[in-house]
Amino acid sequence: MTLICPNCKKPVLEGAIFCSECGTKLIDSGGLSTAAIQTPETIAAADEPAPKPAAPLPVSSAHINLHIIRTGQIIPLEGGAEFTLGRISEGQSIMPDIDLSPYDAYSQGVSRLHATLKVRDSLFYIEDLGSSNGTRINNNKITPLTDTLIHNGDVIALGRFKVQALIRQEN
Repeated sequence: MTLICPNCKKPVLEGAIFCSECGTKLIDSGGLSTAAIQTPETIAAADEPAPKPAAPLPVSSAHINLHIIRTGQIIPLEGGAEFTLGRISEGQSIMPDIDLSPYDAYSQGVSRLHATLKVRDSLFYIEDLGSSNGTRINNNKITPLTDTLIHNGDVIALGRFKVQALIRQEN
């Protein structure tokens, strides 16, 4: 059975966590419900008492998505402490973590390795990597090669390519 991505309206396979076309997160991060697969080992293990789960640690975390203002698409950023933003071109030896080429980044002035988003102590920073057309936060040009704090709702311009930072803090 296939489902439809709420962002790009492309079909996605049932059970997919992210849309393979646009990268939109398809499920709530509140948790997944899964069905156990019965094997001889799991049947035998079911007779044993389950170990007690460890108490959760009081950890604060933050998650960020990039909202592409021109198209309304959302790019979730998960699983890392740094994300390089840029575009891929032929013959390029170092690739960005987040390829903005599918969003017409070249014509909008995005460099191949434009900027890096960093997560430190549940705060988000952006560093312009010496890009040709600069990086702006809320229309204020940032200093290249310097970490600049970003907040929820900030509009980041990579050249003329604009994204909005959607940051969710959790305790």
